[in-house]
Amino acid sequence: MLDEVRVGVPAARLRPVVGGYLGYREGTPVDVASGRAAPPLVRHEAAGAFVVLILGWGAPLDVLNPRSAAHSAYRVDSFVAGPYDGYCTTSTAGAGAGVELLLTPPAARRVLGVPLGELANRAVAVDGLPDPWLDRLRARLAGAPDWPHRFALLDAALDARLADADPVDPHLGRAWDLLTGSAGRIGIGALADELGWSRRHLAARFRRELGLGPKTTARLLRFQRAYAALGRQGAVPAGPAPPDRPGPVDGWAELAVRWGYYDQSHLIREFREFTGTTPATLGPPGSHSSNPGRAPAGTLDA
Repeated sequence: MLDEVRVGVPAARLRPVVGGYLGYREGTPVDVASGRAAPPLVRHEAAGAFVVLILGWGAPLDVLNPRSAAHSAYRVDSFVAGPYDGYCTTSTAGAGAGVELLLTPPAARRVLGVPLGELANRAVAVDGLPDPWLDRLRARLAGAPDWPHRFALLDAALDARLADADPVDPHLGRAWDLLTGSAGRIGIGALADELGWSRRHLAARFRRELGLGPKTTARLLRFQRAYAALGRQGAVPAGPAPPDRPGPVDGWAELAVRWGYYDQSHLIREFREFTGTTPATLGPPGSHSSNPGRAPAGTLDA
């Protein structure tokens, strides 16, 4: 269970590329009657067109990709994951602490120094990356006296890293801006025409450098918008959609169109693929903890 959560706001210059800092302390409770630890804490993580960076200390965890054991990470306290076009789970037992960062793919490409095609749909321990700077940063964060000091360390480290990094190809930066600016609604043909590239060249370059193809990324951006909206409103429409037979239900059809889906059935298929369940049966905000807009309830500013 989460014993402490602190939300840190990155420096203004970093906010366009860093989706906030989430500091946490958590521990698996002990069963008072038996004196034994409770079962591991398991979280279900939704897909997303972003990169998750966890810099932690204490009890390690497993990051499990149900589609590939080889793309999972075991017994790690610090790791980088994504972008993901499917859901995964994390599992931990014992007491631990750390900081979670969400990075846009263009920023992650520069910060991590590796093509994101090497990280798509997988979790990699920080100490397995070519450059050890993140492992050193993790140790400094663990030794800092409080959360404000840790968030200041992150600001300084990310500033320095971005200042030294090579820029992302301007065509890819423009492609990312167009995709995010339209919430994934721009057609891939129109995107390629805007860049002056063929669709084949766009798909290959985008996938290698930013992790997933532009069409999949567009779907994930649309999903993230819908998922965050569900988290903000705190409740689903009246008359929950049936999980297996998405017939007409008050509220869902209108929301599906508003969020850019063809119809309610399309919305439910996408949610099932990216979360493993339907929008009507999602857990409360925070149960899918890494997705933007779904931060744990009751967080506190540092």
